[in-house]
Amino acid sequence: MPLEKATGHDKKLQDRLIEGGEIPRHIAIIMDGNGRWAKRRGMPRIAGHKEGVNSVRDIVEACAQLGVKYLTLYAFSTENWNRPQEEVSLLMRLLLKALRDERDRLHQNEVQLKAIGDIAKLPQDVQDELLDAIKMMEKNSGLTLVLALSYSGRWDITNGVRRMVDDIKSGVVRKEDITEQLIGNYLSTRGLPDPDLLIRTSGELRISNFLLWQVAYAELVISDEYWPAFRRKNLYAAIGEFQKRERRFGLVSEQLSKTNLGRLEYVERFLKSVAKL
Repeated sequence: MPLEKATGHDKKLQDRLIEGGEIPRHIAIIMDGNGRWAKRRGMPRIAGHKEGVNSVRDIVEACAQLGVKYLTLYAFSTENWNRPQEEVSLLMRLLLKALRDERDRLHQNEVQLKAIGDIAKLPQDVQDELLDAIKMMEKNSGLTLVLALSYSGRWDITNGVRRMVDDIKSGVVRKEDITEQLIGNYLSTRGLPDPDLLIRTSGELRISNFLLWQVAYAELVISDEYWPAFRRKNLYAAIGEFQKRERRFGLVSEQLSKTNLGRLEYVERFLKSVAKL
């Protein structure tokens, strides 16, 4: 079914957010707290992962409605392979089911799907379903949804360095050719803009080996909500917080345009209205 437009109060919130300032072009999210959400409710950890899928669906829809161009979700890290085998197997089955259940809806809504990480480590049926979905949506022109699977920032950089060394040895790359842009081209995120906003749920104050190179200048917003409870109102609050920030990229405030106090007051009022929801 086609993507429904926001209506009623939600539409008003989105309009106010768009009027309030820049909507991040690329949002990255560390989806954390599934197990703790379930434990607090006396439920098995997998219940948290299942409810987390509903959060993914809502956030993807809200980002598409707001005009966000790229959304990267930290779905499964390389470190997650060290979890109990039963939980890992359940997560892989849940991922397979989510891909099968959501692919048609994503495709109909012009979402383009990409994946970053050591995909070869995923079970073969998950790899097949993932690659089929990516192929199906490769020509879509809407939101680009990037799933980080079997991914870590250190793996990404290490893998990129290995490939660069091979090209140096073969003469494709010379020492004097190496620039930040060239290094970025060897990472799994090649062709994607760096995130503008990095959101972490569950209140933890770390980036957990996620997009280490790419988030150099991203604004970081921490949400106390566990991922299964994170919904679009929390996303709106994070974007509102982003709009309050002065992004200097190593410059000083005087080198940038003067702060629009009226806009900041507008955003402050917006954040207060979202907090009441």
